[in-house]
Amino acid sequence: MFDSDWDEGEDEDPLRIPITDVFDLHSVPPRDVKEVVREYLLEAHRLGFTALRIIHGRGIGVQREIVRSVLTQLPFVVCFGDAPAEAGGWGATLVTLAAPEHPTPKE
Repeated sequence: MFDSDWDEGEDEDPLRIPITDVFDLHSVPPRDVKEVVREYLLEAHRLGFTALRIIHGRGIGVQREIVRSVLTQLPFVVCFGDAPAEAGGWGATLVTLAAPEHPTPKE
């Protein structure tokens, strides 16, 4: 397939990633961070995770603020804050979620 054969309007299937207690945003395009983090949190909660680490990087804090704005909007987020230095410091956010009433078994 040549570049000229590629159809920019072609929809791709969403990329399925395994849900774990650590999510590294370095591979997520900045324009998608808000939606991807929200979906990750919804799925992690559905699966019964209660302690998460979201790695957003240090930079100038833009992604950190996007992540934290999403966290403030979800009712099952109990608390969040900077990770300790050995777990990423202010380049990562630790999140505590309330346990779901009926968790789905983790795959």
